Amino acid sequence: MLAIVAAASGALNMTCAELANVELERATVTSAIDVAAGLFKPANVEARPPQRSGPPPQPIPQHCRVTLVLTPTADSRINVELWLPTENWNGKFLAVGNGGWAGEIQGYVDMQEALRRGYATAATDTGHSEADGPNGMFALGHHEKVVDFAYRAMHDMTVKSKRIIDLFYAEPLDYSYFKGCSTGGRQGVMAAQRYPGDYDGIIAGALANRHIHMHTAGSYRSIR
Repeated sequence: MLAIVAAASGALNMTCAELANVELERATVTSAIDVAAGLFKPANVEARPPQRSGPPPQPIPQHCRVTLVLTPTADSRINVELWLPTENWNGKFLAVGNGGWAGEIQGYVDMQEALRRGYATAATDTGHSEADGPNGMFALGHHEKVVDFAYRAMHDMTVKSKRIIDLFYAEPLDYSYFKGCSTGGRQGVMAAQRYPGDYDGIIAGALANRHIHMHTAGSYRSIR
């Protein structure tokens, strides 16, 4: 009986390639690619610093890798990656948070582990990049980008991810979770406060949730 349930949860409504044609409100699917099982290969490898010493990388299962751009406002451009296991989906979704000022999709390590455990999983750059300026400079003159960074990017990513999950799998989504630390911890608490229906469970660690106090203290230390 358990084997039958597991097999059913992996049944698909559509192919990965067909997700590229999905229409979403204020969002565009920019790619939907079948990825074979193996070691994860991030984009722009040359620009990334060498990995610290630690356990060797582990392979991840076959999955559908979907990229999206969300545009809730005219000044928004929120990049999202959603990974969908094409076999043995556990019926669950895990959203992964950011660190620091974000500005890129930072949750690849947690996404890989989630995928190995059968989760559909997603992460976002929160709506800006290093090209918009380091250390919060993206916020100058761009109120909507501040809102995206604060809470809207994570919420919209979750809503759009759930919609794609519903379209992709034959079985409904059972549970949704969030995991994050530092900025990710703040994102988790903001989600619980503003959008309690987004997740069934939240892991929020080391909350960076007092920005005025944090950055005032940092500025004071730098000029002493």
